[in-house]
Amino acid sequence: MKKQVKIALVLLFIGLIAAIVIGYKWLENRKLYASTDAFFVKSDKIANVSFKRISGKIVKMNFKEGDSVKAGDIMAEIDSTDYQTQLEKINHNINSLLAEKDALTVNKDKTEKSLKIEKNIKNDTLKSVEKEIESFKQNINEVDIQLSQLEKDYNRYKNLKEEKAISEKSFEDIQTNLKRLKAKKASLSEKLKSLYYSKQIAEKDLALVDVKLKIIFELEKKLQSLDEQISALKKDREDIVKMIEYCKLKAPFDGVIGQKYAEEGSVVKAGSYIYSLVDTTNLYGYVLMEEEKINGVNPGDVAEIKIDAYPDEKFEGEVVEVFPASAATYALVPRDISAGEFTKVSQRIPIRIKFTSGNLQLLRVGLGGEIKIKR
Repeated sequence: MKKQVKIALVLLFIGLIAAIVIGYKWLENRKLYASTDAFFVKSDKIANVSFKRISGKIVKMNFKEGDSVKAGDIMAEIDSTDYQTQLEKINHNINSLLAEKDALTVNKDKTEKSLKIEKNIKNDTLKSVEKEIESFKQNINEVDIQLSQLEKDYNRYKNLKEEKAISEKSFEDIQTNLKRLKAKKASLSEKLKSLYYSKQIAEKDLALVDVKLKIIFELEKKLQSLDEQISALKKDREDIVKMIEYCKLKAPFDGVIGQKYAEEGSVVKAGSYIYSLVDTTNLYGYVLMEEEKINGVNPGDVAEIKIDAYPDEKFEGEVVEVFPASAATYALVPRDISAGEFTKVSQRIPIRIKFTSGNLQLLRVGLGGEIKIKR
């Protein structure tokens, strides 16, 4: 009996020692590590991909859930027939206007060249007539001087004839010269009158050419209008080309199809989700650490990670960032504690973890697990 009591006391003592050692190690572990099971795998890039500005019937769905895609891959296509028809119509209108512009430009250049030549000719004609007028006016002036002198001589010879101081022939000669000069002046005056008439005609012709030159201005305005129409159509064409391009849904980055929201043949609106794309190359750990455990946790601390889906796999990580506010701060409906009436709830501080080792190919966005961060 005594022997059994002694054995029991020994076992009790050993158990007590073991409990003390385990308790000590547990306390030391709590001091050395901050642990929680609120650990999740996340990605920096998760995008719900949709058609931009385009509504219509999906004619191609090129990927299924789980497929890998590269940035720029065509994930799906909407029927672009209507836009192609619009593009052909715009191209036809542009080509028609360009042809009209070319013909109008040729006509304008030809007309402008012809009218400029005509104007130069009319200018030269007017200048020539004006020179002739000046020349005839000078000739008439010279004849007037001669007539003035000859009339004086005529009157003097007439008096001398009456006094029989000169011969009859001398008087007849000066009389003949006077008639000749008067006839010459009359002829020059008629020609001068004719030249003035020619000048008027030349001036009218020149004015008519100037009127015709206004046609060039009108043609230039029409060309400008054509340029504006062509420019507007080209902008419309650029927009249609973009719309045709938007009919092809392209992957914005490398990733894996996480969800497919539409099927081939379905009609979708612009902005409707077609695929969910996940970037699996930038996965990180997201921890919601209880506030009472956060003390001593800093960027650079090493972490041990276990993923629930892979209990036999070991992962390691490093604290990248300890967020400056609790997760509840970002809730859509944050708790109202202004009245002081609330139930005390342990707050959780988000921590970002970078994976540093382990079979990262196994990781999937949304997986949960446990983490131990060495303080």
